[in-house]
Amino acid sequence: MTPDRFFSLMLLLASGDAVTTQELASALGVSLRTITRDLNWLRDAGLPVTAQRGRLGGVTMLPGSGLDLTRLTPDERDHLSLTGLDQKQRAELNASIESHRALSKIGATQPRRARELLPLTDVVHVDSRPWLQARDSDTTPASLIGPVRRGRRLRIEYDSPHESCSRILVVDPYGLLAKAGTWYLVADCARVPRMYRLERITAWTAVDQPRRIRENQTLATVAAALVDQWEHNHAIEVSATIDQTQIERAQRIFGQRLVQDDHEESATGHKVTIRFLHLEDVRALLPFGSAITVHGPTEARAHLSNLAINLAHHYAPSPTS
Repeated sequence: MTPDRFFSLMLLLASGDAVTTQELASALGVSLRTITRDLNWLRDAGLPVTAQRGRLGGVTMLPGSGLDLTRLTPDERDHLSLTGLDQKQRAELNASIESHRALSKIGATQPRRARELLPLTDVVHVDSRPWLQARDSDTTPASLIGPVRRGRRLRIEYDSPHESCSRILVVDPYGLLAKAGTWYLVADCARVPRMYRLERITAWTAVDQPRRIRENQTLATVAAALVDQWEHNHAIEVSATIDQTQIERAQRIFGQRLVQDDHEESATGHKVTIRFLHLEDVRALLPFGSAITVHGPTEARAHLSNLAINLAHHYAPSPTS
């Protein structure tokens, strides 16, 4: 368990209210299996974590956990209350200094068993950036957080993948969204909610006007609606079987877009679901050849068949004269 997740989990349990494992997993951005393992770790370490079954049950922390939140400054608590961010994302938000300072304060309150072990951050290094990543944009979360917190309008230059040239837009920001390792600016443009990838914002300036967001809307509600809309309108889910020898390669290439079905595994292959943004994107499966068998949907199989036929024709030997 990372120090950040330890603190976030303890902070959620220290509220005194019973929370379900599903609520904990959603808040921390991890799986139910990971939450169960974390809770078992806390129990093994001697922390008074209890769980009650039933409709009104949940996980709670009994008094005497030793997590002394009074030692933290308001700024430190504010930064560490952002659950779900990894260390790289905290650094991008200029929040890592406050996070490390707060963690050092509460480190002495961790169980003795944990203190006898080397910190996980010393022996595990995580780099979530994809291979061959494009150069980072000058627009960073840390550079935008100031005007966003002051509630100012922004004038941005946005390089949309669907446009031949950049567009100049005046937007009313709700805030920043960290989604699947990518930062977005969530904002209204002409009263219409949008998500703008920070890496595509080539330039920006703060407008000397307060933001004009829609009534009764918050960053959380707008972001949730945009994510749901994106997943509903743009995603195509391909079910497939990947040969045993190629599953690790596929996981490296597709990352979180690939979900493995733990209940569908044989000696020769793994049953998986791979999510693509558009039907055309299934061409990324071609380099695997027959090591991937696509079962559905029908349009994905048909498109791969057409792509393979065209590729075969392209490389067919020239007729001899």
